[in-house]
Amino acid sequence: MTAAVFVVEHFDAGGGGHYVLDGPEGRHAVSVKRLRPGEDVILTDGAGRWADCVVLAAEGKDRLVVQLDSVSEEPQAQPRITVVQALPKGDRGELAVETMTEVGVDAIVPWQAARCITQWKGDRGLKALGKWRATAREAGKQSRRVRFPEVADAASTKQVAALLAKADFAAVLHSDFERGSAPLAGAELPAEGEIVLVVGPEGGVAKDELALFEEAGARPYVLGPTVLRTSTAGTAAAALLLGRTGRWS
Repeated sequence: MTAAVFVVEHFDAGGGGHYVLDGPEGRHAVSVKRLRPGEDVILTDGAGRWADCVVLAAEGKDRLVVQLDSVSEEPQAQPRITVVQALPKGDRGELAVETMTEVGVDAIVPWQAARCITQWKGDRGLKALGKWRATAREAGKQSRRVRFPEVADAASTKQVAALLAKADFAAVLHSDFERGSAPLAGAELPAEGEIVLVVGPEGGVAKDELALFEEAGARPYVLGPTVLRTSTAGTAAAALLLGRTGRWS
């Protein structure tokens, strides 16, 4: 098991490189993980900066003192993978975010597609977005990442089209097999730049949405002969791309 990861806002250590992890993260380290002197931990800001540390002492119920000698920077992986995720029903959105974070997706864009049953409006939308971001943070820690995926504000179809137009490779997972959608496993992928993958809702991508996305440069693709749920399709597609681009090598 690799060292546990904790999120910090800064890396300012005191005398001798001693750093005190307190607050909710300190409480989790001391009272839940029950870390002891000599164990390794990783501190990160979730944006690529991290420090490999050793526990010196646990104080009370929420203070962990560690030795912090230096801070490193993890470069952005290439190519960068963004998944535009149509809003699923219930808690399937958090499931999608959790598993996409675990496999290594770099950014997640919630999409209010025409056929989405779930609607993000007002306070409800803000609360749901907050849950997605909290899920990405916790899944990032659990999967030992030091660069967590960015979870953007909810995007409209026009905003998604603009994102696709700027991508180096743009794909829409579309299960209308009569259209002759190409297999994603055979797509030619860039070695660098931005890959944007659109995952539609359970009812599929509407014809006008698909036309707009194709106009922006995206092509329809399928993963295989079966249809995946929207909450799992993004993770499966991202895993395929991560393997094919060499990021999992």
